[in-house]
Amino acid sequence: MSQTLAPDAAAAAADAAPIVSVTGLGHVYPSREGPVHALADISLEVGQGKFVVIVGPSGCGKSSLLMMLAGLRHQSEGAILCDGRPMSDPDPDRVGVVFQEANLFPWLTAIENVAFPLALRKVPRAERQARAAAMLELVGLADARGRYPHELSGGMKQRVSIARGLVQNPKVLLMDEPFAALDEQTRMAMGEELLRIWSETGKTVVFVTHSLTEAVYLADEVLVMSARPGRIIDRVAVPLPRPRTYAMMASPVFGALRERIWQQIRASAR
Repeated sequence: MSQTLAPDAAAAAADAAPIVSVTGLGHVYPSREGPVHALADISLEVGQGKFVVIVGPSGCGKSSLLMMLAGLRHQSEGAILCDGRPMSDPDPDRVGVVFQEANLFPWLTAIENVAFPLALRKVPRAERQARAAAMLELVGLADARGRYPHELSGGMKQRVSIARGLVQNPKVLLMDEPFAALDEQTRMAMGEELLRIWSETGKTVVFVTHSLTEAVYLADEVLVMSARPGRIIDRVAVPLPRPRTYAMMASPVFGALRERIWQQIRASAR
């Protein structure tokens, strides 16, 4: 006999549903030497508002998987759902993307770079300026709105890129090694800044990195991929409390989590 959920229970069930769901995903691409199996049998779920980090050896398909989640590349098999609907093409209302390079237009100011996606969608000028200004304030760059990219540091450029990824208010923010080109001090500061932004916005974040320290510091859960063909070989929950602190990096729990991830990656590459 079917049973109708009470309003509160129905809302709780909806909240519990994953915002991103991947089932049986695989990808094969052609090459001169024959078909290359890049990804195989990937299934994963990302809960609403979670911070999930993907790690794995070079060439395992982390970035390819992220581009498929963004609808920028089509998988050979399997299904990707975002907010309950297939993700077959880019949809900035559901998914925003921050790339490894900031890719700012040098002839546009910071606020114009952030507002650019809204201009493409013909959002009225006053509205897009207001929304871009709000995002620059969120990332701590309100005073830099009139500066051009050559007047910004590497970390500031990446914050502009994050603001641009958020300006269309997507449900999910995908980040492909956004801090890889930064020096260690700036990278640590940007990690702390990202956690602040994530906490304030409540966005769901899926983040790709090669840094195991960065992965454990940022994540609710770390997904570990194998060498090609890339598979999910471990799901590591990070029980460290929030807000995170740099002091946690010296804790036995932090070290044990990082070592577990490293051993999985090392074993898969043999």
